[in-house]
Amino acid sequence: MAAPYILYGSPLSPFQRKVEAVMALKGLDYDCEDINVMGMPDWYKEISPLGRIPSLRDREIAEDGPAGTITDSSAICGYLEKRQPEPAVYPADAFDHGRALWLEEYADTGMAMAGGMGLFRPIVFNLFQRQAPDLETARKTWSEKLPPLWDYLEQYLDGGSYFVGDTLTIADIAVASQIAQTDMLAGLPDASRWPALVAHYEAMRAHDCFQRNNAGCAKILSKIVPEKFDLS
Repeated sequence: MAAPYILYGSPLSPFQRKVEAVMALKGLDYDCEDINVMGMPDWYKEISPLGRIPSLRDREIAEDGPAGTITDSSAICGYLEKRQPEPAVYPADAFDHGRALWLEEYADTGMAMAGGMGLFRPIVFNLFQRQAPDLETARKTWSEKLPPLWDYLEQYLDGGSYFVGDTLTIADIAVASQIAQTDMLAGLPDASRWPALVAHYEAMRAHDCFQRNNAGCAKILSKIVPEKFDLS
C-alpha cells in the first residue's frame, strides 16, 4: 500500500533532512522519489517553479500533477504541523514560536549559504561531475565563514540542551540539519570552542527522527566520499 505522502528531492539536501525529521517525529509514513537537482525534469519544474527541493505530495489531495503539492521545506513543515499537530515542533508560546522561526530561518539561509554553497557543493557537486573537489573554497568556508555562525549558536544555546525552551523544536531540527551537511564531509566544529553546539548536534544526530535520512546519505556518499576531508 502506498504511503500517504511522497517527498520529492534528495536525502543529501539539508532541507529534505529537516522535513524528514519532522515527519519522523510525527509518525508520518512517506515515500521518497529522487530528483536530479542538476537536471530537473519538466514535470518537477511544474511543481517547483523556483527549482527547489524538497516538495511534498499529499496523496489524499491529488495523486499527480502540481495539485496536492507544497514546495519549500519551511512551508512543508508548517503544513505538517497543521495536518498533524501532535507532537508539536513549533512552540505554543508566541515569543518562543517567533524565536524558533528565527532560528529556522538562520539555519535555512545563513548556515545553508555558507555550508552548502561554500563547502558541500564545491566538494560533492564536483565529485558527481567527475571533477576534483574545490578544497580551497571549502577550507576558506570552514575557517572563515562557518565559525561566526557557530559562535552565535553557541551563545544562543548558553549551555542548554535545546535552542528554545526545554523540548525539541523546529529550531533544533533546522540547525542540526545544516551542521550535518558539513559534518558528512569535514567532521564537527571544534568541541573545545563550541562545546554546547557540538553536544547539541551529537544528540540530534543520534535522535530517532534523523536515522532514515542518515542511512540514505551514508549510502550515497559511501560511493564517492570514502572518508572525510581534512579542511584544517
